[in-house]
Amino acid sequence: MKLKTALLAAGLCLGPAASLQAQETPAALPALAASTAAASVIGVSAGGYMASQLAVAWPSRFSGLAVVAAGPWACARGELGRALGQCMFTRLGPPDLAAIQARHRAYLSRDLVGAPEALADLRVFVWHGDADRTVDPSLGRALVEQFEDWLAAPDRQLRFRQAEGAAHGWPVGADSDAPTDALADCDEGGGSHLLACDPAIAEAALSWLHGAPSADEPGEAGGRLVRFDQADFDARGLADSGYLFIPTGCEAGGCALTVALHGCEMSAAEGDESFVRYSGLNDWAAADRRMVLYPQVEASLANPKACWDWWGYAESAWQLDPLHDSRRGSQVEALMGMVDRLQADAD
Repeated sequence: MKLKTALLAAGLCLGPAASLQAQETPAALPALAASTAAASVIGVSAGGYMASQLAVAWPSRFSGLAVVAAGPWACARGELGRALGQCMFTRLGPPDLAAIQARHRAYLSRDLVGAPEALADLRVFVWHGDADRTVDPSLGRALVEQFEDWLAAPDRQLRFRQAEGAAHGWPVGADSDAPTDALADCDEGGGSHLLACDPAIAEAALSWLHGAPSADEPGEAGGRLVRFDQADFDARGLADSGYLFIPTGCEAGGCALTVALHGCEMSAAEGDESFVRYSGLNDWAAADRRMVLYPQVEASLANPKACWDWWGYAESAWQLDPLHDSRRGSQVEALMGMVDRLQADAD
């Protein structure tokens, strides 16, 4: 199928927040000759943990990382008990950053993560609400401490915001145009996990990572949201379909790319499209000629809340020491496969 025909078959809307329509057979993820420069990955909660895993595994492929309401890279070190006891709550004490750093050194010796020089060049944004009752706010500070050791000039490359009175979730701004039933109170969270909090994370994070958007007003430029078949990127836990926002004109190639990773209970595969529609990323990206890739995870017995694999559930069935947080992690490989496809030249 020609690229234009494939995009028309997969196209769901002309505006970034229009309603998604049913597709019996979504098209394959297209090759769109996306720019290999200024790529970023951003995630919330479990998606924040996975965003760090992706950036640390392949720092040469990303210029920016944004983590919302999550803790340090490799916090769980392959153990669910540690994930719950040190990386969500801290009843087992704070994360052992020295042990995590030893894991990073071991991975380096096996070429399972990117070179320190590439990691040192990243630009990083971290946000955490100080009323978060799902992921303890101290874990956001631990992530900041971790990257302060890794970055070449953390005072210029790293921005940390801890929001007073904010619960667990993704802030979209108090004046967001998202439907009321798609928003949670800033100090309560829950529901879609989109918080009516200022500042809007999409603008705050992407502006820090990439500068002001190209267009004068985010949202004025057009674009469309498409659903694609994830079958080409096989990994335990992936849903059947993912989503891609394509700004107007990006079918011709040359646009930048941001990978956006949902949190637990935020997957569109579980019937909640709020994150892919109302996160604010699409409006900002349309103005910046930046595609937004929204891969999706589905719920399972091992992963009942449809979380990204940040503790090893996708690997632990056959690995005593899961490599989920490395280049050999099956979900990391699948995500990079999607990035590779979008950055490949169109046929």
